[in-house]
Amino acid sequence: MTDTSFRSGFSCFVGRPNAGKSTLTNALVGEKVAITSSKPQTTRHTVRGIVHRADGQLVLVDTPGLHKPRTLLGERLNALVRDTWSEVDVIGFCLPADVAIGTGDTFIAKELATERNTPKVAIVTKTDLVDHKTVGDRLLDVMRLGEAVGIEWAEVVPVSAVAGDQVQLLADLLVGLMPPGPALYPDGELTDEPEMIMCAELIREAALEGVRDELPHSIAVVIDDMIPRENRSPDNPLLDVHASLYVERDSQKSIIIGHKGSRLRDVGIASRKQIEALLGTRVHLDLRVKVAKDWQQDPRQLRKLGF
Repeated sequence: MTDTSFRSGFSCFVGRPNAGKSTLTNALVGEKVAITSSKPQTTRHTVRGIVHRADGQLVLVDTPGLHKPRTLLGERLNALVRDTWSEVDVIGFCLPADVAIGTGDTFIAKELATERNTPKVAIVTKTDLVDHKTVGDRLLDVMRLGEAVGIEWAEVVPVSAVAGDQVQLLADLLVGLMPPGPALYPDGELTDEPEMIMCAELIREAALEGVRDELPHSIAVVIDDMIPRENRSPDNPLLDVHASLYVERDSQKSIIIGHKGSRLRDVGIASRKQIEALLGTRVHLDLRVKVAKDWQQDPRQLRKLGF
């Protein structure tokens, strides 16, 4: 007799920076719950996205890219990834189809091999960027990687989150690997991310666009206040959002602000639209750029910035 019991559990996506983990999380959830960028190491904390289905509930945990750390922040992000994959029901290892498997992937695979009791799904991402032959070659590479490090993949799946190719198949496979159990979150809830954190992330996402390669790692955003504007009619509410963008150098501050404030203004316009869509209300966004010297290496500053 077919087991039709409801299944629920946690799956995390791990992989090198810029492997498509956040884009895949958003595609599976069907809404934007994790910020994305072409800049590596965009994700800085675990983001939970919730997939509701008739046969189960899948809680996806998007993690920062595992990398060779050069800062205290990098060390803490790596530790966060390892803590996360030790606690989930299924691990999804994302490997982009448009980049050859390298030493970073092998390093991650060797670490994953030590988690012997957790099923592992190899996910070849970004298949829309390459031809069918390259996808096939990458799938063979993934199989060889598993054999080399001692991982027997529960599944190997090529997907394109952007094109939507095989995204639902991946969801089917992940749910099938979950243990039987009741829903873990209320119906309709797509993430347990606090609104203030999501707003800060949307501002950081906008700030990451178009900046120099050395800047992304130096940008942090904190929401200082979210206060409904007084004396507004219920039909026309306005939320005042005050946020601080932190960088590590005065020269970086100048880049973020731009000529006569033009760049910061663009960041504000882009992120305000996203925040209004998220919160469902009009927003007045006030952005300030501050210097926190070498914050990525300073334990006190890291605590202040939420790391």
